[in-house]
Amino acid sequence: MKTLLLALTLAASVAASPSFAQAVSGFGGFKPLPEAGEQPDPSRVYQVIFDVSQGGPDDKVLKGLDRVARLANMLAAGGVDADHRQIVVVLHGAATLGVLSDAAWAARGKGDINPNSALIRALIAGGVQVRLCGQAMAGAGITPAELEPGVTVDLAALMTVIHHQQAGYALVVN
Repeated sequence: MKTLLLALTLAASVAASPSFAQAVSGFGGFKPLPEAGEQPDPSRVYQVIFDVSQGGPDDKVLKGLDRVARLANMLAAGGVDADHRQIVVVLHGAATLGVLSDAAWAARGKGDINPNSALIRALIAGGVQVRLCGQAMAGAGITPAELEPGVTVDLAALMTVIHHQQAGYALVVN
């Protein structure tokens, strides 16, 4: 009985909290743990840059991109508003092709739909800056017209990471 009462109380507190708010709808799932330590702080500004270089299977979302969505969603669920979520992701290396539009993905014989394109659109809609290493883009023979709309091209992932770290952003590497 005591366990049931505790479970019902916990379920009610989770349902009444902003735990189900999502910054990036449909991606970045997580399990709210309201009793765990190190919860999001709505008064803090979260400046985070993700360095995503690992690829994956052509039919799956890149784990590094889903991780970006997970952080954005955890922050939103914890009451951190969009102005306090300053998240940037820069892709390079084996993750470079993940930013291709569906048409460019199909033209490269990878399948009809890039499994990352909907996630990239959701990240951008959720306020995340999605950037691509220009050196990786050139090396892969990608043109700007082949990118998912809203993706920014930087000179190099190295510059993007260095500049953001010097500006106080925390670096998360996949």
